[in-house]
Amino acid sequence: MSENHDHHDGQDDHELRVSKIRSGTVIDHVRGGQALNVLAILGIDGTDGEEISIGMNVPSDRFARKDIVKVEGRELSQDEVDVLSLIAPDATINIIREYEVVEKHRVERPDVVEGVLSCPNSACISTGDEPVASRFEVLDDGVRCAYCETIVRDEIPSLIDT
Repeated sequence: MSENHDHHDGQDDHELRVSKIRSGTVIDHVRGGQALNVLAILGIDGTDGEEISIGMNVPSDRFARKDIVKVEGRELSQDEVDVLSLIAPDATINIIREYEVVEKHRVERPDVVEGVLSCPNSACISTGDEPVASRFEVLDDGVRCAYCETIVRDEIPSLIDT
């Protein structure tokens, strides 16, 4: 038997490590180690019964290592994709229906994200009792609160406003 028995459907070995899903979203080219933060951003903790596959630190052509997240039965909203872009700026979003990729797009970092992150500054007007939606300007390496100028880099996943 040839060594290439995994290549029967034209996909390389990397793709076969994580099972195919029937319909839902595949988030590919997530920077290594960020898959769990992706799930946190999407509010997925396994309690809703979604079928989730995660490949962490799998070989990648684009990076040395990448993570890949597959969520069965769910297509991401634009808000979710926007926040995702903050921690996975190189990710590709594949929408799957009946095992086929029907849409494939790179995430695009928006200039501003509104109402999706909470400012960590407890004195900020957006965290008080005022009915002010949070608003962050997107920087190259993080986000900056439009109200109090607090800059957030590594802790973005913990600020998701659920």
